[in-house]
Amino acid sequence: MSHSWMTLPDCNFHKETTMQRELLALHPTDLTRSMEGSLCHEFETDLPAADVWQVYGGLRLGQLVPQLLPHVLPKVDHLEGDGGVGTVLLVYFPPGAAGPRTHKEVFTKIDNENYIKEATVVEGGFLDLGFKKFMFRLEIIAKEENSSLIRSSIEYEVNDDHKSNASLVSTGALAAIAEVITKYIKEQKSSKQGADKD
Repeated sequence: MSHSWMTLPDCNFHKETTMQRELLALHPTDLTRSMEGSLCHEFETDLPAADVWQVYGGLRLGQLVPQLLPHVLPKVDHLEGDGGVGTVLLVYFPPGAAGPRTHKEVFTKIDNENYIKEATVVEGGFLDLGFKKFMFRLEIIAKEENSSLIRSSIEYEVNDDHKSNASLVSTGALAAIAEVITKYIKEQKSSKQGADKD
């Protein structure tokens, strides 16, 4: 029996939404219960989607976040890949944070036309807390000519005997990243425009 992730509804601006449902997974040798869940956060920007995607679409995001938000993600190591599908990152969490110290994630989807990036955790992180699947989806949605929406989603599946750990899942870090990256892009554009005038 195959399982597909449920479609996420549009999130409310700056609000986190959560959906969870019980899933009965049948395997040839046993019966395992698990729970699927999804969280979503949206952040509106007054930047063109293409400008935001330049940072979100490849490796730049993993380079900038430790510089701009070291208390959220102090370090991201680029292990392999060119920023496309198959790229592997080792993400470090801050000292004192609950749970595992690191996770390894693989870029599983990069859609440069629709500005969608998906990364799946393949080692450590929430997988060490009884999760069977943990995936990030980042979408940059064009609104008008000079505005866009950063939709950050987390989709997961957790074993029934660890379902209390689902309460640890949050889009808080993704929300902070959206805000600080938007500010960074604006500052870069502003300084470039200032340099062009000189």
